[in-house]
Amino acid sequence: MQINKDFNYVPWVVGLSIAINAIVVALLFLPEIDGGTSFDIQLLPLLNAVLNSFTFVFLLAALFMILRKNITWHKRFIFAAFTTTALFLISYLTYHSMSSSTSFGGEGLVAAIYYFILITHIVLAAAIVPLALLTLFRGLSMKVDKHRKIARWTMPLWLYVSLTGVIVYLMISPYY
Repeated sequence: MQINKDFNYVPWVVGLSIAINAIVVALLFLPEIDGGTSFDIQLLPLLNAVLNSFTFVFLLAALFMILRKNITWHKRFIFAAFTTTALFLISYLTYHSMSSSTSFGGEGLVAAIYYFILITHIVLAAAIVPLALLTLFRGLSMKVDKHRKIARWTMPLWLYVSLTGVIVYLMISPYY
């Protein structure tokens, strides 16, 4: 897939970034939705961790492929990472709209480590939305130099966000 070099993707990046981050923040202030379903939504945090794991693996594979100059497979793994990230977002929004937040029960050093990982994860997850979209659009429009410049920041940050998403889940899962 390739898009026209003249396509102005910036409004899409800005609009999607604002919309996605605004929806996530809005969940903090909205009351829980009573799903009225027999589906156990407590399975969704595990699904989120699995999807984050897949994103991490797909990003590593994409990095490996681009280092080998295999652009076709690099693109495929990036699209896979975007797919698992999009599925994660749907699952995350569903869970947090239907369930109250879970408090971490650890204390001392473990709690400090948990909150450090959680806070950096949250801040960088918000930042990765525009970074990943901008990197994707620059790659698809074959603006290779600009794509490489931003990808050097996007890739390690996105890897960090997807990995710490799994770590946060593993640390808080005993308290669900």
